[in-house]
Amino acid sequence: MRTLIRGGRLLDPAMKTDTEADLLIEDGVIIDSGPEFDAAGTEIIDASGCWVAPGFVDMHTHLREPGQEYKEDIRSGGRAAAAGGFTSVACMANTTPVNDDPSVTKFIIDQARKHSPVRVYPVAAATIGLAGEVMTEMSALREAGAVAFSDDGRGTEDANVMRHLLEYSKMVNAVVMVHAEDECLRAEGVVNEGFVSTQLGLPPNPSAAEDIRVARDISLARMTGARLHIAHVSSKRAVDSIRAAREEGLQVTAEVSPHHLTLTDSETLGFDTSTKMAPPLRGSEDVEACRKGLVEGVIDAIATDHAPHAVYEKDVEFISAPCGILGFETAYPVVMDMVRSGELSPLELMDRMSLGAVRILDVPGGSLETGSVADVVVLDPSRIWKYDPAQGYSKSRNSPWAGREMEGQVAYTLVAGNVVFDRERGVLEQ
Repeated sequence: MRTLIRGGRLLDPAMKTDTEADLLIEDGVIIDSGPEFDAAGTEIIDASGCWVAPGFVDMHTHLREPGQEYKEDIRSGGRAAAAGGFTSVACMANTTPVNDDPSVTKFIIDQARKHSPVRVYPVAAATIGLAGEVMTEMSALREAGAVAFSDDGRGTEDANVMRHLLEYSKMVNAVVMVHAEDECLRAEGVVNEGFVSTQLGLPPNPSAAEDIRVARDISLARMTGARLHIAHVSSKRAVDSIRAAREEGLQVTAEVSPHHLTLTDSETLGFDTSTKMAPPLRGSEDVEACRKGLVEGVIDAIATDHAPHAVYEKDVEFISAPCGILGFETAYPVVMDMVRSGELSPLELMDRMSLGAVRILDVPGGSLETGSVADVVVLDPSRIWKYDPAQGYSKSRNSPWAGREMEGQVAYTLVAGNVVFDRERGVLEQ
């Protein structure tokens, strides 16, 4: 089948091109781009006034399957991802059972093939049961299809275990993704330590818990020569440490979530449990540092940390609620704030939304070059709409942006040349 995306602004971060052109797709592959192709025998997508870019790639998500399907499953999470412009997502290992065995990895891949409209890449556990004690069988998990290793949701407290994880990851050519919080220092903290935590009277989580763990793991990356990825960076000093590591030439990469780029800890003053996540929302100085790090390329990728929870789990006292928020369907309009402010160009934003993760995980995508897989998103940058999570595709509702007016919306999402989301028709069953 041939598809012609006509009249859009093509943004290709891999080729560093930003131009008005048509995009021609055939049999799941981009076969050409240029002006005014013959439309005979093609399905036409009108992209007038829209951006056409590589499909977004989210390297940090929680799809909850197996075992926690009451929160989300691979089908509902994949549908929400498609509606948000994502064509590939990597899912973390904190499922039930934990993805610490090849059978679980294969199950996730099989379920995704059957039920998800987008590509799903499993991130396997780094240690058995996410306990931070005994390493998983990295080679077997990699062979089963794991693209990376992480105990996300928990920090690896034992530095010697972390050292060995990094050493073994080199042997299987995979990256270790770390949740950088010192659990002893974080303790029972639920909001950023500072004036706001004092106002709320809630246990504080100091940014130093993140800072010292980032510094330790960078030291271990230096020692081992391994690749290290810092997940959901949120503090100024963590950004500074990553910048120094990269200037030194270490193989350190990082991601930041939309909420840590746009929201401060003042959002928690209403005790809204949809503003509770780990690491917590920080102060304005930290937000500005994360934005600067993203602009400079110190931070490689925007990752949602999409973490759905059932309504009843979040409808409790702030201190008792689980951490995490929805991310797929709001990511693009939220981070468009950095384009409107002039901090990022549209092309730079597309780089952080796709190519950054592609390079770290070594998966397809991130380019509109001829011969590339036709994973494409068509974006309407000026569309105004109101977000209602109850009208979304996730099973859950935990979003701090519920009811807010958004600017910028996904018009179409294509995976392997097939339209999987159309703004007018919704997610399309294949």
